[in-house]
Amino acid sequence: MSEQKNNAAPPRKGPGPGMGMGPGGMGMPVAKPKNFKGTFKRLVGYLAPYKFHLLIVLITAILSTLFNILGPKIMSKAVTRLTEGVFAKLQGVPGAAVDFEYIWQIIMILAGLYVASALFGYIQQFVMAGVAQRTSYGLRKEVKEKLDRLPLKYYDNHPYGDVLSRVTNDMDNISNTLQQSLTQIITSLVTIIGVIIMMLTISPIMTLIVVLTIPLSLVVVIMIAKRSQKYFAGQQRALGDLNGHVEEMYNGHRVIKAYGREENSQKKFEQHNKELYESGWKAQYISGLIMPLMSFIGNIGYVLICVVGGIFATNGRISIGDILAFIQYSRQFTQPITQTANIANVIQSAIASAERVFEILDEEEQVPDRKLERHMSGKGAVTFKQVDFGYSQEKLLIENMNIDVAPGQTVAIVGPTGAGKTTLINLLMRFYEINGGAIEIDGVDTRDLDRDRLRSLFGMVLQDTWLFGGTIRENIAYGREGATEEEIVRAAEAARADHFIRTLPDGYDTVLNEDASNISQGQKQLLTIARAVLADPRILILDEATSSVDTRTEIFIQQAMGELMQNRTSFVIAHRLSTIKGADLILVMNQGKVIEQGTHDELLNASGFYADLYNSQFSEEAG
Repeated sequence: MSEQKNNAAPPRKGPGPGMGMGPGGMGMPVAKPKNFKGTFKRLVGYLAPYKFHLLIVLITAILSTLFNILGPKIMSKAVTRLTEGVFAKLQGVPGAAVDFEYIWQIIMILAGLYVASALFGYIQQFVMAGVAQRTSYGLRKEVKEKLDRLPLKYYDNHPYGDVLSRVTNDMDNISNTLQQSLTQIITSLVTIIGVIIMMLTISPIMTLIVVLTIPLSLVVVIMIAKRSQKYFAGQQRALGDLNGHVEEMYNGHRVIKAYGREENSQKKFEQHNKELYESGWKAQYISGLIMPLMSFIGNIGYVLICVVGGIFATNGRISIGDILAFIQYSRQFTQPITQTANIANVIQSAIASAERVFEILDEEEQVPDRKLERHMSGKGAVTFKQVDFGYSQEKLLIENMNIDVAPGQTVAIVGPTGAGKTTLINLLMRFYEINGGAIEIDGVDTRDLDRDRLRSLFGMVLQDTWLFGGTIRENIAYGREGATEEEIVRAAEAARADHFIRTLPDGYDTVLNEDASNISQGQKQLLTIARAVLADPRILILDEATSSVDTRTEIFIQQAMGELMQNRTSFVIAHRLSTIKGADLILVMNQGKVIEQGTHDELLNASGFYADLYNSQFSEEAG
């Protein structure tokens, strides 16, 4: 409804689409939740039905990790036995030989451990994938059902891109975190604890050396993360500016070419691109220092381990196999710590996403349907009885409105921009709830009808046409479910659309693109009229739709609309007053009130607001 934004509707608020920062690596800023504990607890509640599955995930994750951790320790026995045999032979010990049978047994045990570890890892991922996807499926379904129950004012107050981002990006973020991060947390914690225990069994002193490198690594990570965070934030801002500029230039490329502003557009693009390059380069460079420095610190630890381990080996305190096992454990020890730091960012981002999704679920829903059985005559009489309405309780837009429309009458609604014309239609179809009074159709209060039944009484042809990506046949059939091919063709003929449809290469099978730009504006309008004809509504709502088409197409549209309006109650939002002279009733609105009503001649003779509006418009058209 083209006029809705001007009819004192509340302004849209909230963030725009697509600029939320997803989970990143070290130093990447993430969206922070407002209530981490409460949102986390609520999200965990969605996992409650899968307690048994999560128990399986926990057990298999622990077993998979433990079997993997035992590998180096068992391998050390084979290395020790091998080196003992080799050294004995080199020293010329009589009968010395390498015990290959023992080594082969160790290899077979290792193979069994690693196969079992891989098997349990597979089971863990398989079960967790099912839990994550079923949880996401249920949550996504709940959000979709909630969106269907939200009143129109919610969409007036929230940008479409923001709603879309919550349903798609945020849901994907939650799903990926459930599937990956939960298992990573388990395996990381088990790995850290298990590796520490295994290192302690080899050498407490060498274990202390490894542990002492952790604070140094954390200091390095924190310092670099603080430096890089501002550049990552700048990178996201620059990326948003660049995306916005590209989208704006693409949408308006015809105007840009018409006014020769390509060079200006290119300069702005280069400016945004340069800002993105500078901030992105600095962010990636500084954050890229983390891994080399972590490796440097880790290598210092390895050197110390080798030196101390060598001393212990010469003293006979530990074996060479234990030194090699310890080096492997020290490498395994640093990896889960880095993973845990990354997971903390990922989880924080996921909780922020869950918070945004839960905000939708917590929104106030539209007034529930009473679902009362009411007999209706089917004539299409409409009555407004002392109706009050305002977008906020404090400020009423419509007060004490009284309208009485007889069946089959054509009612024109006129008035300046923001007078409340579209608001009147929104109230009629219960897109908004009235604050007081009653709206009746055939003597039945619209609040006593469920919304689906109420809206099935109406057909709409709006100035802003809406067609979806699909065939012309599908777009016309949208007016009534289960329509036959013959009914679709008859509706197109009645709307004067059949001729132009058959001239298209694929006729009724012609596929419209996303914005239906492969047909003209007038042809779009004829298709929406055909859709309304097919719906066969009791009451019509028409937003005058001929202002942007040529004269010949306008004649077709007027003829089609005239045929559609026969024997139906019709509400016409009129922009050009010359087109509604024959209306049975004209409602003149200003500032949310019906200030005059009557026929065209009666209102002109009254020399009031309508007469001034008509004469001023007539003078402009004549000029």
